[in-house]
Amino acid sequence: MATKKFILSEKEIPQAWYNIVADMPHKPMSPLNPATKKPLTAEDLYPIFAEELCKQELNATDAWIEIPDEVRDMYKIWRPTPLVRALGLEKALDTPAHIYFKNESVSPVGSHKLNSAIAQAYYCKKQGVTNITTETGAGQWGAALSLAAKAFGLELAVYMVKVSYHQKPYRRSIMQTFGAQVIASPSMSTKAGRKILTEHPNYQGSLGTAISEAIELAMSTPNCKYTLGSVLNHVSLHQTVIGLEAEKQMEMAGEYPDVVIACFGGGSNFSGIAFPFLRHKLRDGKEIRLVAAEPASCPKLTKGVFQYDFGDEAGYTPLLPMYTLGHNFAPANIHAGGLRYHGAGTIVSQLKKDGYLEAVDIDQLDTFKAATLFAQSEGIIPAPESSHAIAAAIQEALKAKEEGKKRCILFNLSGHGLIDMTAYDQYLAGDLVNYSLPDSEIKKNISELDKII
Repeated sequence: MATKKFILSEKEIPQAWYNIVADMPHKPMSPLNPATKKPLTAEDLYPIFAEELCKQELNATDAWIEIPDEVRDMYKIWRPTPLVRALGLEKALDTPAHIYFKNESVSPVGSHKLNSAIAQAYYCKKQGVTNITTETGAGQWGAALSLAAKAFGLELAVYMVKVSYHQKPYRRSIMQTFGAQVIASPSMSTKAGRKILTEHPNYQGSLGTAISEAIELAMSTPNCKYTLGSVLNHVSLHQTVIGLEAEKQMEMAGEYPDVVIACFGGGSNFSGIAFPFLRHKLRDGKEIRLVAAEPASCPKLTKGVFQYDFGDEAGYTPLLPMYTLGHNFAPANIHAGGLRYHGAGTIVSQLKKDGYLEAVDIDQLDTFKAATLFAQSEGIIPAPESSHAIAAAIQEALKAKEEGKKRCILFNLSGHGLIDMTAYDQYLAGDLVNYSLPDSEIKKNISELDKII
């Protein structure tokens, strides 16, 4: 009988994060200071982020960055996470493919986000910071940072995208249970929020708006720093514990993936599982495909342009070279709230530009169809975000069946959906719809960008 779960011991938690930039043949283009249009220095970022995180953000030479003992000790609460053979899903699909998933949903907050939240809170505390701010879409990052902030004695304010604030009240409750202050964004508590609400009183929010508000609060509050749950290089770095563990577990299974899949919002969980496997392609020419699965309603990798753009709506961040739909992009109110960000991280964008990864866009109804099949065959109800990866994995497995070929598929189950049941209720009642972003809207937003590249 085939083994279902592959488990590592605590001593096998990675001792260092993997920095893929050191191995990239074409390094990501430098972020720019928006005022001078000159390449950013770590010092430019010091007013916003903890200094050690600024150094990690711009580190292009060290392939391995040691994980502090305090962070590894906290990782032991839930790491290493299991690698699971999806035998039930394989049977349901009647596919010759072998499907594996890395189960990040077993963390205390139900998602992969805690991998970076613990690290960022640690570096802020080490620097003597007392308050931190952030944004959150579906609430996964906010929940993770709330726990991390409490563990290190930090006060946290979270700007939660308004549509998710109302769609996912229990994620808000989780953050408040851990002691965080949660504000629906846009709000009247910041200049950025007031401007947006004055112009668009019924605006339901975006991650870009929430980021603007969180940065503004951090910049105007003494001894306060901003933290981010995706997109930036240091976040991708922290998440590589996922793929580093998965490598060892795939060895235990006696297999190596032909394709690695993860859902894609800003790039945190995709980077986490994909980058450690990609290093073998970059270093040794090992053949492997990497697939980022994004919503059809927010298709920055499949339909966006590669250009310098702000990471937020108000223009407080540095200019980042990335695939973007334009920082003014207003996403549809889909239930995958964590995947509604307008841009892709600079590392992922450069790798996509150089042909090292693929992207697919998936309709909302297809994600929930995949999610219910996964729940019925594997017993886990996945988050709407993770369901994009499941849908892409199912496509790969059915293609293997059609071609009569064996294929080894690995995807990241980056979060459970136990607090997303309102979305499932709507899907089961037939009330959810697909939404594809019109090309005309993309062109309009992109036309407003400075043509720096």
